[in-house]
Amino acid sequence: MPKRTDFLPYGKQWLDEEDRRKVLDVLNSDWLTTGPMIPEFEQKVAEYVGANHAVAFSSGTAALHGACFAAEIGNGDEVITTPMTFAA
Repeated sequence: MPKRTDFLPYGKQWLDEEDRRKVLDVLNSDWLTTGPMIPEFEQKVAEYVGANHAVAFSSGTAALHGACFAAEIGNGDEVITTPMTFAA
């Protein structure tokens, strides 16, 4: 017999009408993966978290690669991370 009978979601997003409109604006534009909305998005994320800069990546894997590059990790360097991670 399962201990839990109701569904436990992995995560839940919260989107308002402005969020939906902005996504549709991008989907209806000529740019899906890059383009003029990226700098605005990065600036707003940086402002929201109180950082000087923010960089958008296409995936978590790409973000980890960028972080290793920014930290100048190279051959022979040891990187210790948590074993709790996404399969990618």
